[in-house]
Amino acid sequence: MSRYSFSKDVQFVICGVPFNLNRDLLAARSSKLCRLFKENPDEDLSHLLCDIPTTPEIFELIARFCYGFNVNFTPENIIPISCLACYLGMTETHSPKNLLNEALYFYEHEIITSWNESLRSLKAAENPVVLQQAAKLGLIDACVDSIISKAIDNPLLIGERIKNPALDDEDDDSDEFNGNVFKPNARRKLFVLDWKKSEDLSLTSLHLQFYELIIRGMIQCKVGSNYIASSLYQYAKKWVFFEPKETDEESSSSEGVCSNSRKDTIEAIERLLPHDRGLLPCALLCEMLQYAMVLEANAGCTEGFEVRIGRQLDLATVNDLLIPSQGYSKEEKYDTGCFRRILKHFYSNFTDHDQSRLVIVADLVEDFLGEVASDVDLKKDSFISLAEMSNAVSGGIERSSDGIYKAIDIYLNKHGYLTESERETICGVLDCNKLSPKACEHAAQNDRLPVRVVVQVLFVGQLQLRETITKEVVAAAAAEDGTKKSKSIEDEEDDEEEEVKVELERMSCKVVELEKECLVMRKEIQRGYCRKTKEKSNVWMEMKRKLGCVSSLNNCNCHVKKKKVYPR
Repeated sequence: MSRYSFSKDVQFVICGVPFNLNRDLLAARSSKLCRLFKENPDEDLSHLLCDIPTTPEIFELIARFCYGFNVNFTPENIIPISCLACYLGMTETHSPKNLLNEALYFYEHEIITSWNESLRSLKAAENPVVLQQAAKLGLIDACVDSIISKAIDNPLLIGERIKNPALDDEDDDSDEFNGNVFKPNARRKLFVLDWKKSEDLSLTSLHLQFYELIIRGMIQCKVGSNYIASSLYQYAKKWVFFEPKETDEESSSSEGVCSNSRKDTIEAIERLLPHDRGLLPCALLCEMLQYAMVLEANAGCTEGFEVRIGRQLDLATVNDLLIPSQGYSKEEKYDTGCFRRILKHFYSNFTDHDQSRLVIVADLVEDFLGEVASDVDLKKDSFISLAEMSNAVSGGIERSSDGIYKAIDIYLNKHGYLTESERETICGVLDCNKLSPKACEHAAQNDRLPVRVVVQVLFVGQLQLRETITKEVVAAAAAEDGTKKSKSIEDEEDDEEEEVKVELERMSCKVVELEKECLVMRKEIQRGYCRKTKEKSNVWMEMKRKLGCVSSLNNCNCHVKKKKVYPR
């Protein structure tokens, strides 16, 4: 006190709260205030002290320290106190008992050594003014590094993995082999009875800028991708997902300026999400994709989710892929364009030699086509495009066209206003030769199908019947040959071959007759319209003759009778 003799009190106004403090006590602890008091001994300094970057609560703790009281450090106030102490010059060079050294000692020994205390400190440092000063002091980096190191030792601190139901067994084996599953040692089990259900704070409580920084550090340190993916989904669930009636503005956090923007958050999650196959179920990936579309995230974000879904499309279900169309001008119930892009990503990233995944995806495409076919707003071109993609998917696989036929039947039933030509165009994607006998029987009696398609189905049914009879005859002949003696085998085979030939000739005659009947039907359909027009024209000519308007000799008009001209 003897070093300073300012005696006069000074007033501080922090966020509207006034503080009247002794100049000598403040100068003894703060080098910045001491210099300011020396330069302006008699002036009112309230206008120079109004921009101190702090809150009234933190400034009160600083003032109590200047008056000789002990400061109660907590995880929530340690970083703001350290920043303000540095700003006011409360360092060892000015006073042996300085606030900055005490705060940093507490931070080093009590904060960064604990997972929970580190998270609490980061949450309290979200003020932009405090954050900038804390970054200069290295407090943020120290806290982030401490959290990352603890996550490396115990990944369960990040959160439990979200298991993929389609890959449970496969994931358990591969993770155990690769060491991606954290298993506590015996010593930890002795002191923690329920180590899986600890009360540790979650990373998802942090602001996006800290959360993204920590996750990037974990990725660089090779923390298990399954734990990181699970944490990212939980973060999206907390900061992005909302109720259907809730808007983005209503979801803003009570923390004010530190609240996360949903659009920025979902874009950051997509950037951080690993690309490994099967980390998250397709249902969760499709959920995040849907929110990215609703929030109008950038194209790279939506494409990233589509690529990840495409890589594990064989693990998805139809309900996962029924993503509603977005926007005010949506014309279709479901976003079929998104499904087509996902399907392309699947084939562009498919490198396996096993075709079982191709068969699963082919079934999935047919099921999806059958679901969207019931949409009355689904355009004809969109349906045909999806059906063509389904045919392309099944191109290299031996499978029937029953799924596509079912989808076509549903579409024609829901769109009864289609013309005959439009129905024929839609049915053009159906390969009748790949229909099963049961589907052929149903199609032959289906009134919604065009006549031409029904004729094709009948023809295919006859061919299938012929092949079935041939196989039965051959099988019966083979069974009889095994019971006869060796000498009579050749004779019996000749007889059977003759019977088969006779049967084939009889069936071929029936097929030829059926083809002739089909040809006659087609010609009759084509000539129907011409006959009607000719009959109408003949009736009209007959009426003209009866009325005397047409000459029966030269067939010329005689509406105006010509007068005879006599020579004079």
